[in-house]
Amino acid sequence: MNEKPIVVLDTNVFLVSLAPQSPYSLIFDALIDGKFILAFSTEILSEYEEIIQTRYDKLLVNDVFELMLHLPNVIRQDIYFRWSLIDNDKDDDKFVDCAVAVGADYLVTNDRHFNVLQNLPFPKIEIIKAEPFLDFLQNI
Repeated sequence: MNEKPIVVLDTNVFLVSLAPQSPYSLIFDALIDGKFILAFSTEILSEYEEIIQTRYDKLLVNDVFELMLHLPNVIRQDIYFRWSLIDNDKDDDKFVDCAVAVGADYLVTNDRHFNVLQNLPFPKIEIIKAEPFLDFLQNI
């Protein structure tokens, strides 16, 4: 594993990490504190923006992305190959593609559609739910 783990966050995990009153806000705090490297593709960033705008005002969304995109522990990864591994929700493939392309240590999601990845010998992607990821962050 790298000095800092490289992580891809599913949109729902990213979304709940933004609410200060959420127990998952520790994930966004850990990102700001540089405890892990966040990787995303242009597709993921677009989905983050689209979903977050449904919950928060545009100014807050702009502030979050302005902060996030200037952090030294954030990687925008270009995707050159589509794995197409999530049959039940093709929209989730973008997270898998990014995780493989960047060599992520973890793909953090509570979405059951990703469970299919646990049975694949290749590409090996470490799926972790948000709660154990919080525990992991508190120990690094």
